[in-house]
This record gives sequence, structure tokens and C-alpha cells, in this order.
Amino acid sequence: MMNRREFLASGLAATVLHSAPGRVFARPDSGRTFRVAHVGNIWPDSVEEAIRECGRLGFEGIEPYMGSIVKYVDRPQALAELLDAAGIRMATCSNGGASMADNFTDPSRVEETIAAHATFARDFLAHFGCSHFKINVGPQREGGTIGDEQLRTMAKALNELGKRTAEAGVRLAPHPHLWSPFERQEEVDRVLELTDPRYVYLTADTAHLTLAGMDPVKFLSEHYDRVAAIHFKDIPAKYRGYQGPSPTREEHRQVGLYKRMGAGGVDFVAFTKILREKKFSGWVSLDYGRPRPEEGSVADYVDHNVQYLNDVLDIRL
Repeated sequence: MMNRREFLASGLAATVLHSAPGRVFARPDSGRTFRVAHVGNIWPDSVEEAIRECGRLGFEGIEPYMGSIVKYVDRPQALAELLDAAGIRMATCSNGGASMADNFTDPSRVEETIAAHATFARDFLAHFGCSHFKINVGPQREGGTIGDEQLRTMAKALNELGKRTAEAGVRLAPHPHLWSPFERQEEVDRVLELTDPRYVYLTADTAHLTLAGMDPVKFLSEHYDRVAAIHFKDIPAKYRGYQGPSPTREEHRQVGLYKRMGAGGVDFVAFTKILREKKFSGWVSLDYGRPRPEEGSVADYVDHNVQYLNDVLDIRL
């Protein structure tokens, strides 16, 4: 029997990971069926470094942002070779960046937004066997509320885009996100009501849900069938059970809202218990950007989170 490092070194890992993207293997830690990735922007210098580090640390996948892989959009096989060499997969690639229209609430921008996203899912994500497309629905809101007409426009666009990505074998999974048109409980509920569950799923982020006044454990329980992917991110303990209003961007600029796992704002034990009980088979991505200077080095930050996964959640990479 080979251990994981020997398996990766043998070259068999690349064959298994990229030739059988639809298969899900039970993990050695407590029968885990979900796969664990890291968002790539914690290593901001290059996607190549991010891929190498994810492989070295034992993550099963990486979730880069569109802006970091622009040079590979027209040559996905070159990126696939880097992933193969590291023994990891692409979990998904987030939308955004100057080259991709991303306005789901302005009727005059919706068609180009749908077309750009559908093309990316078909020509890029499908090449890597990605099972979902995590998207933000920008542009950023400037306070206030989002009207029902805007939510209807968004839902109609997501339905259409979801149909097109489904043709490529990719689930559309918009991300409820602070300071966006898709943030608060009433907005999420309304969009779920207006969209077809066959075509529109969610990326559930533990931090963003909590900071918007929702209980992520309850949210996962109630909307499990609509959740395609998970983002793990902690926040300060004072926000556990938070009822809102959402913290402002200025508050986040002054004191970072996103903290190392174990900070106390999110009940990861209860959340992970549901994932195991339901035999969740999607991706769980640690969604952390580069830590601020006072928070330590990237290596320390990632090592802490990996240890938390192992020691507290029994998720061994």
C-alpha cells in the first residue's frame, strides 16, 4: 500500500484526478466524501506558486480567481499540466476580473454577462472536470436595499446561465457575499424562490452568511439540496449568532473581519457534522486571502488552518 506522498510521486495521482473527474472517493478520515481545496489568492504572487503550495500541503484542489489565470484561459492544457505535476485538481475558478462582464442586476448588461460566463464554463471549467462554477453577482452595492425588480432580473439571468452551464456539466453556484446585491437573508430566500433548483445552486460561505445575519449551520440544514460548494472562513467570536446589520467595508478596512479557523465566530464542528451526515460530495475550500501584516506570514496562517482541520475537525489532508 502506498501512502499519499508515494501515490503523488508515482504519477498515478494525475491520471486518476484528471481522467475521472466525476468520481468521489471516501477519504481515510472518518469516511469523508467531500474534497478539500484552498482558494489561490492567499499566495498572491502567482497562480503557479499557489498550485505548488496546495500540492505540497496536501490539499486536493485549488480555487483560483479569474484574474490570476487570465494567461491560461486560451490554453487550459498548460494549466492542467501544472495541476497534474502538483497532484491536485481545479475545484472551480471564480468569475470576475476586467475581462468578464459580471452584472446580473442591470437588464442592459445581463446578456453579455450570461454569454461571458457560459463561454468560460464551457471552454475552461469543463476542460478540468469542474463540477461547479462559483460566481459573485456584482457590482458591489452602495448601501440600501435591493429592489424586487433587481432580484427578479438576477434570478432570470441565473436561471438562463444555469441552463447553459448545465449543458457543459457544470453546476452554477452563486455566492451570497457581503456588500453585493446577493447578501442578506431576504435576498437569498427570494432568489432561491425565483430560480430553478435544477440549474441554480449556491456556494455557502460560513463567514459571509454569519456576517449577513444568518446562522450557517441552520442555513446548511435548510438549504442543503441547493448547496453545491462550501467556503470555510472564520470571523471574530463576537459575531457568533450575529443578527446584523452587516459590518461595513470601512469596518473591514480598519480591522479585518476574516480570521484564522478557531477564532470562534463559526461553529465549524456542527457545520462539518452535517456535511458528514449528509455525505456531502462537493468541494470545501478554505477561502482566505493574504493575511494582514499583523496576522503573521502566509505560511503560519495556512499551517494554523491545516492543523485546525486535522485536530479539531478530523479532516486530514
